[in-house]
Amino acid sequence: MPAPTLVQDPTAKDRRPRLPRRTRPGAVRHPDAGLARAVRRNLTAHGFLIGAVLCFAFFSWYPIVRESTVWNDPAFGQAWRNTLWFTVLALVLGFAVPFLTALVINEFRHGQGYLRLLVYLPVMLPPTASVLLFKYLYDPGYGMFNEILAVFGLPAQQWLQDPDTAMLSVVVASTWMNMGGATLIYLAALQSVPGELYEAAELDGAGLLRKVWHVTIPQTRLVLLLMLLMQVIATMQVFIEPFLLTGGAGPEGSTTTVVYLIYQYAFNFNNYGAAAALGLLLLVLLAGFSAVYTRLSRSADD
Repeated sequence: MPAPTLVQDPTAKDRRPRLPRRTRPGAVRHPDAGLARAVRRNLTAHGFLIGAVLCFAFFSWYPIVRESTVWNDPAFGQAWRNTLWFTVLALVLGFAVPFLTALVINEFRHGQGYLRLLVYLPVMLPPTASVLLFKYLYDPGYGMFNEILAVFGLPAQQWLQDPDTAMLSVVVASTWMNMGGATLIYLAALQSVPGELYEAAELDGAGLLRKVWHVTIPQTRLVLLLMLLMQVIATMQVFIEPFLLTGGAGPEGSTTTVVYLIYQYAFNFNNYGAAAALGLLLLVLLAGFSAVYTRLSRSADD
């Protein structure tokens, strides 16, 4: 009897394990291959875009800046100094106070919903109403702030009329008006920190400050950096608070900001070219901060 022969199934596939394409010997992929391919794919679109931007910059932006008188205006340097000073003060108060408030709210086990509503309430108020409320509180005659000073036997202050305190007064009002949104963002970031890290820090004998420094801040550093950049972008465009509290310029020009100077050029002096030139300079500066913010946002998503 002849031995049976094995018939190979023509539909059977080779089940030998194959290496992934990327890990095959000799198939080393250059790290810049994807970038180069993306550049080649969008080269035509980028060429048209860059050409349009260059033409617009050369024939529109450059003549505006070249023929403008903003460089020789004494208020130009003062407006930039005031804006930078406002930004620094706003970072000290408007960046630190919401984070500290979020830390306090996060420690409560009950009633966090009411506290979040209380903190966010000023954001829901119309900005004009909030500013006028602070203008009443700053009044040198019957304002509540001077009444508080009188309780402690301290002299009354000219909050908005003194060039030494006008900008700080504007920053305090702005912080109270806008801290609600930042506080809720910080609170969400704090509640995403694993509790095991705090428990490990407590076992190591860490107190509250050490836990904040070694656990909370490292775990939320990306959110803190993003909020820092957003704070800079927002404060560089401040207009409503100084305009309503001090009339814009303030005592001795102490609250004149870049945006208020743009407003003056356009609507008080009818010099739209100077207003456009100053707006362009502010645009370029904020575009740099926005580019950094976008890059960090993508890193956060990744």
